[in-house]
Amino acid sequence: MKIRIAGTVNDSIVDGVGIRFTIFTQGCPHHCKGCHNPETHDFNGGYDVDSAELLEKIKGNPLLDGVTFSGGEPFMQADALADLAVEIKKLGLNIITYTGFTFEELYENRDKNGWGRLLEMSDYLIDGKFEIDKKDWEIKFRGSSNQRYLDCAASLAQGKAVEIEP
Repeated sequence: MKIRIAGTVNDSIVDGVGIRFTIFTQGCPHHCKGCHNPETHDFNGGYDVDSAELLEKIKGNPLLDGVTFSGGEPFMQADALADLAVEIKKLGLNIITYTGFTFEELYENRDKNGWGRLLEMSDYLIDGKFEIDKKDWEIKFRGSSNQRYLDCAASLAQGKAVEIEP
């Protein structure tokens, strides 16, 4: 399956706990002012890559603790990323998904666009649009104080956002 990406980072330490393989998806509807990755906004930008190729790169790094789906907006390619996440989980790695949507928006629309599948495959969700007036250098793995670090399984089980400290 093809995934449209802006690029990858083989061993990130800033996109979640531990050493992570980060996939920057291409295309974002949010266009947050001050976005860290504005080059990922254009849905026609980036390039297509086969998910099997990404999986081979992930398998090639024995130091990884997990994989991070960032963006762009990963939920714009939810089905393809959920399929990839199934294979990643078989390797014993966790999944962090960044999104400009809130958990509540995704949960309410979980029956369409593969959103529910990607939520189910994500161990952790960092949700909410980046808000430049709430930029905060002190919080881990988030850019602004409105963004939350969520336990995805607990959030789905309770039907509400369950915040945790990374």
